[in-house]
Amino acid sequence: MTILQIIVLAIVQGITEFLPISSSGHLILVPELTDWSDQGVMMDVGVHFGTLLAVILYFKKEVWRMFHAAGQMLLLREEYDKAERHLMLAVVLSTIPIVVFGGLASEFGLSDTLRTIEVIGWTSIIFGILLYWYDTKSPIKLRMDELRYGHALIIGLAQVLSLIPGTSRSGITMTAARGLGFSRTAAARFSMLMSIPTILAAAALQLLHLATNSDENAASIAELVLGASLSFISALIAIAALMKWLERSSMTPFVLYRVALGVLLLYFVYQ
Repeated sequence: MTILQIIVLAIVQGITEFLPISSSGHLILVPELTDWSDQGVMMDVGVHFGTLLAVILYFKKEVWRMFHAAGQMLLLREEYDKAERHLMLAVVLSTIPIVVFGGLASEFGLSDTLRTIEVIGWTSIIFGILLYWYDTKSPIKLRMDELRYGHALIIGLAQVLSLIPGTSRSGITMTAARGLGFSRTAAARFSMLMSIPTILAAAALQLLHLATNSDENAASIAELVLGASLSFISALIAIAALMKWLERSSMTPFVLYRVALGVLLLYFVYQ
């Protein structure tokens, strides 16, 4: 891999992982629109590791609370913080559907059949419009501390749709959360906390695939460090910018970008 390819892939992954515009869709488009070969499983794991570190660092207080609650439960402590345990269990519950369906999709190769520009074009438009509808029509009344297990499960089921390239994991989970009446910042916060076990599960699946299949495009240690570092920095900036933006404005700019991207892709497909 060239240095330019690593830089582009890492920055694209870092920026798009948490913005509601689909990281998988953009990563598929990069080799489609260039003459670059596939980056390989190891580089995929490396750039995802960078984004994982970024979200853990940004939400370090919530992450510590969840780890503390898990430790208290494992030690069978009778006294525990109910709010900490509730948040931890809600995140775990919301992750179960994507783990189950993601594993099945990988086993039967369903994801590979949908990795086309045409699919990304349509999903960018359809789920972008859906995001706009719920973001503008839903009431803004629920906070993070009002999240219930039922809410978490519904958002988790919505996350399964992100297995379709171009849907956007963060976009569809924020859409579901807004549809349930959560504020924009609460929707984004829970979506990003959900991403932690989801990214871990995806990385584990990729490493399992690597263990059973040779990776012709295996990256060197230096390339992995560069990719992880750049994706970490870009993801951290993207998270901070998104949270700041949602405190005072809507998700409309992301919707406009999605629709414009989708129309452009479909134009090239059907012309």
